Amino acid sequence: MKTEASPNISGTEATGEAPVLLTADREGVRTLTLNRPRRKNAITWDMWPMLREAFQAAVTDRVRALVLTGAGGAFCSGADVSSISAGHPAYKMRLLSEVAQELHDLPIPTIAKVDGVAVGAGWNLALGCDLVVATPGATFAQIFAKRGLSLDLGGSWLLPKLVGLQQAKRLAMLAETIDAEQARALNLVTWVIEADEIDGFVAELAARLAAGPVIALAQTKSLLNEGADRTLHAALAAEARAQGVNFATADAPEAFDAFVGKREPNFVGGWIPEKWEKAHA
Repeated sequence: MKTEASPNISGTEATGEAPVLLTADREGVRTLTLNRPRRKNAITWDMWPMLREAFQAAVTDRVRALVLTGAGGAFCSGADVSSISAGHPAYKMRLLSEVAQELHDLPIPTIAKVDGVAVGAGWNLALGCDLVVATPGATFAQIFAKRGLSLDLGGSWLLPKLVGLQQAKRLAMLAETIDAEQARALNLVTWVIEADEIDGFVAELAARLAAGPVIALAQTKSLLNEGADRTLHAALAAEARAQGVNFATADAPEAFDAFVGKREPNFVGGWIPEKWEKAHA
């Protein structure tokens, strides 16, 4: 994984001048920034494959935490409707579905840092992250009904799980715009942080997650994501399997040694070969 803080770029606007997706790495944390500020970071159809590949790269590059944000005082105003006529609808929806699934399946902690608008697919992109940090000026809307459309990018699955069925229907059918405090009251935002403090807050939060036990956090994330769809019996069985994996890692004995030594653990990931073989026998 790269360790430099300077950004890499993915794709350009039609003029060939402005990068539309920025990537910056720092101490195990990767930040992806949607970079079309003049369009409030609306996502063109060319950008969906970039996002899919960026999420896949976070795994292959062994990133330990991922931050998703937008440039220029906006998170994302959704899909760019100016290119809505391009391509077959089934192909476009497949792209959106793949992006949503890749984000959901990432085995690392993900944080959405939201300022300004998060609308439609843009809001669902934020909701697909594990944690959402917003400024007081952030606003949110499931805008689809006002565009003659229904939910996409996983919104129909995410919203009822987060707010319950009735509130999900309210947000989706009325396409209301809500502010950050309303979103937090509905459990759609984890923290509301002042605009001049959010960068530092998210950086510290991401660093804490990146310093955690990589494999154990991946197990926990998977258990929580899938637990709501399981019976208690199935959830307990999944927990037992996950702990078997965790005990085969180098992080579990490191945590115990740190506890005994009254120090902070140094989680580096990796496996204890003989325990790995036993756990997967």
